[in-house]
Amino acid sequence: MTLAVFFGCTFIAFGPALSLFLFTIARDPLRIIILIAGAFFWLVSLLLSSLIWFIAVKASDPRDEALQRGLLIFGVMFSVLLQEAFRFLYYKLLRKAIEGLVALSEDGCSPISIQQMAYVAGVGFGLMSGAFSMINLLADALGPGTVGIHGDSQLYFLTSAFMTMVLIFLHTFWGILFFHGCENQRWWEIAAVVLMHLAVSGSTFWNPLYVGSLVPSYLLMAAAAVWAYLLSGGSAQNLRRFLLCKCLVKGDGDLSGRPWG
Repeated sequence: MTLAVFFGCTFIAFGPALSLFLFTIARDPLRIIILIAGAFFWLVSLLLSSLIWFIAVKASDPRDEALQRGLLIFGVMFSVLLQEAFRFLYYKLLRKAIEGLVALSEDGCSPISIQQMAYVAGVGFGLMSGAFSMINLLADALGPGTVGIHGDSQLYFLTSAFMTMVLIFLHTFWGILFFHGCENQRWWEIAAVVLMHLAVSGSTFWNPLYVGSLVPSYLLMAAAAVWAYLLSGGSAQNLRRFLLCKCLVKGDGDLSGRPWG
């Protein structure tokens, strides 16, 4: 049973992201480099926020439960803000990289567009976030032990896997929205990404009332997905063609590199 839980939760949490990686990133070495660099930026933001939270906890009274909960909330919110700050720094780095690629290319064009970079960077952020969210849980899922034997929810591992999956997707969509906002100086789009990130992270404090965290997170994911799709050049007509398995006209609503704006 523990082995089934382990593989089931692994495929729920990382199966869709693995598909995105295999079909849209794995064949392009430049995209792989951007993904790994994005994962590294997220990791550095986590290390810095963890250091701040650790210092705050050590400097406080461990017997004061209200204070410890307040520090936990502070740590989560600070981590979100730091992640978005590092997303902005990564955008600046990739902008410089595009200028260098254009200067080195023979035809004066970059081999990868900022839209594609936004998508790949978002996947990198999401994969590293998901890995840190689930790695310890998956290790515990192998046992020994029985989930919920002392009256706790037996859905803990399953809901954690679904939450990890939605966070990976959200980071992907947030990357597209955030880069679009930076590229066009639409700061309200950047603010919307930060607010959505804070809302999703804050909803986890409803646990173990998992409906209070999963439902809002999936609703926000759906909204972010539609928004990112439209900003990337998507349309209802393209979606209808895709669902009917019809061929798209080249350059008609894709991430092939046409300018944003």
